[in-house]
Amino acid sequence: MKKYLYILIGIVSIASVNGQELESLIQQAELNNPEIQAFELRYNIASERVNEVNTLPNTEVSAGLFVSEPETRTGAQKARFSAKQMIPWFGTITARENYASSLADAQYEELVIVKRKLALSVSQSYYRLFSIRAKQSVLDENIELLETYERLALTSVEVGNASAVDVLRLQIRQNELVQQKEVLEQEYLAEQTLFNNLLNRDEQTQVEVYEGLTVPEQDPITEEGSLDLHPELLKYDKLYESVEQSEILNQKEALPDLGFGLDYIPVAERPNMSFDDNGKDILMPMISVSIPIFNNKYKSISQQNKLKQEEITAQKQERRNKLETLLSEAVNNRIAARIRFSTQTKNIGQAKDGEEILIKSYETGTIDFNDVLDIQELQLRFQINRIESIKGYYVQSAIINYLRS
Repeated sequence: MKKYLYILIGIVSIASVNGQELESLIQQAELNNPEIQAFELRYNIASERVNEVNTLPNTEVSAGLFVSEPETRTGAQKARFSAKQMIPWFGTITARENYASSLADAQYEELVIVKRKLALSVSQSYYRLFSIRAKQSVLDENIELLETYERLALTSVEVGNASAVDVLRLQIRQNELVQQKEVLEQEYLAEQTLFNNLLNRDEQTQVEVYEGLTVPEQDPITEEGSLDLHPELLKYDKLYESVEQSEILNQKEALPDLGFGLDYIPVAERPNMSFDDNGKDILMPMISVSIPIFNNKYKSISQQNKLKQEEITAQKQERRNKLETLLSEAVNNRIAARIRFSTQTKNIGQAKDGEEILIKSYETGTIDFNDVLDIQELQLRFQINRIESIKGYYVQSAIINYLRS
C-alpha cells in the first residue's frame, strides 16, 4: 500500500510545497475512516476463526446410579461412570484450519481493495477542491481586469469616446463573475464536507489545496503492474482457493469419526463370602466408529464446490474485462486532457495578445468595449477549460495508479 501511495503522490510532488500533503491525508483517512475500520474488524474476525476450528468435539461424561442393582458373581453393581471422546479422521482439523485461513486471506484482499478505493476517492476529491479554488482565483483576476476596463470606460465617457451603456455592460459582467465565484464557494464547502467525511473528521475542517498544479511536460514514470496482481482479481483467486480448501475439508468429513471411551462400574463386596475378585470394580475401555453411510450430503457439497469454482472463474474474467476497459479509458482520457491543456494554453496566450491590442487601441482613443467583453469572456473560458484539463489529468492519473500499482 505504501508503494501505491508513493506512486500516487509522486505525480503531485510539487503540491507538497504548499498546502496539506495528499499522502498524509490518505494515511489519515486509512486510520480514521469507519469503513476501513469495519473491514479490518472483519479480517480480524476471519483470522480468529482459525483458532475456533482447531478444537475437538465436546468430551461426553455421564454418570448413572443403578436403582435395581444387578448382581454379578463378584458383587452388586452400584453405579456407572462413562467418558467418551470423538475424534475426527486424521487431517480433518488441519483441513478446517486451512479452510478458515483461506477465507481470512480472501477477506484481507477485500481490505486492500477498500483501502485503495478510499485513497482514490480522497485523491479525486482533493483535485476537485483544487479545481474550484483555481477557478475562484481566475474569477478574481478577471474581476480585477474588468474593474480596470471599467475605469478606462469611465474616462472614455468623460471625453466622449464611449457611452454609459459600455460602463453598465462592464458592471453587469462583473456582477456575473461575482455570482459565479459565490456559487463556487458553496460547491467548495460541499466538496470540503465530502472530503472531511472521507477522513472521518469535523466537516468544518479547512482543507488547504495547492493551486499551482499544472500538467507536467512528461508523464511520471511508474512501474506498470500486471492486472493479474490487482487486488480486485487476487480476491477471486483467494475465493477459488477457499473453495478448494472447502472441498478438501468435505472429503475429510466424509470419512468416519473415531471415538474412545472408558466405563467405570463400582462393585460392592458380597457379604459373608471370601474369594478372589470379591467386590472388584469393573473398568471397560471402549472404541467406536461413526460411519457416514448415507453420504449424499457430501456428494452434493462436492458438486456445489465445483459450480462455485466455475462461477468464480467467470466473475474474475468479467471483472478483468471491466478493469482493462477502465484502464484503457483512463489512459486515453489522460492523453486527451494533455491535448486540451496544450490547446487552452495556446488560446490563453492569444487572448492575452488580443488584450494587449485593446490596451494599445485605448491609447489612440479607438477602444471598442464590446470587443473588451468578448476578449474577456474568451480568456475566462480558456482559463476555466485549462483548469478542467488539469483536474482531468490528475483524476485520470489517480485511476491509472489505482489499476496499475
